[in-house]
Amino acid sequence: MTQYLPFEKPIEALAAQAAALRARPDGAEEAAMLDERADRLLADLYARLTPWQRTLVARHPDRPRFEKLTAGLFSDFLPLAGDRRFGDDKAVIGGFARFQGRRVMVIGHVKGEDTATRIKHNFGMARPEGYRKAIRLMDLADRFGLPVITLVDTPGAFPGIDAEARGQAEAIARSTEKCLSLSVPLIAVIIGEGGSGGAVALAAANRVLMLEHAIYSVISPEGCASILWRSAAQAADAAEAMKVTAGDLLKLGVIHRIVYEPKGGAHRDGPETIKRLALALRNELDGLSAMSAAELRREREEFFLRLGA
Repeated sequence: MTQYLPFEKPIEALAAQAAALRARPDGAEEAAMLDERADRLLADLYARLTPWQRTLVARHPDRPRFEKLTAGLFSDFLPLAGDRRFGDDKAVIGGFARFQGRRVMVIGHVKGEDTATRIKHNFGMARPEGYRKAIRLMDLADRFGLPVITLVDTPGAFPGIDAEARGQAEAIARSTEKCLSLSVPLIAVIIGEGGSGGAVALAAANRVLMLEHAIYSVISPEGCASILWRSAAQAADAAEAMKVTAGDLLKLGVIHRIVYEPKGGAHRDGPETIKRLALALRNELDGLSAMSAAELRREREEFFLRLGA
């Protein structure tokens, strides 16, 4: 069953009316007309989403996340656990895989699919051992000459006392440094939320791609509103001001490419989203594979030094 977002209430009402009509022997034709009307309304609505509405879409509980995207994009995925220093962080998962016949290293944030798994994966908020695991996996990729693909989906790194005690800021900085120093291609995809340094630590890449309705920012809209207006109620205003959407970030030169989602968002058609993302990844890998290690490092450095200039 589709879970409708608050701004989708008119579509939900039409869908309910159509379902009631289909239950009647003579209601099929009228139900089909309502379905067509709802489909047009959906397309029109998603063509003019506000930044805050896109934020809600990025957080939709049915949005395809790391597990579903990995299963659809890659074969022979072999997850590797632990940072070899403290433990295994379930908010960051990664390992060897094959992408359309190519050997790659896949790393990403895992938010979880329901209450139990969200708690298990800490809602995608990694502790230092998660970023140190990512560093370890990127080192392995560098050693074996494997491209790295990261799937970024986090509200931010975990801000708890235990994470700070184990060196959260240092771990994020080291992970970002490792991204920039890799001798192999690195492609990052913002698939949902790209929050703060917790996202950048896996996204200092040769190519930063963004799903159309994902968001990417230094802080959540609620966090920004709490600081500026002392109230999270103005999150919509904050989202507008912060330029969190893929379209805004492409214009600002913060990302390289938008991967457009099916009508009504990725949560309405996961297989089509995977198909479009696979095509984008293949095109980017084809282009990057011809570059030398020095060219890859120099391109990353120049791209990130240009930001804000």
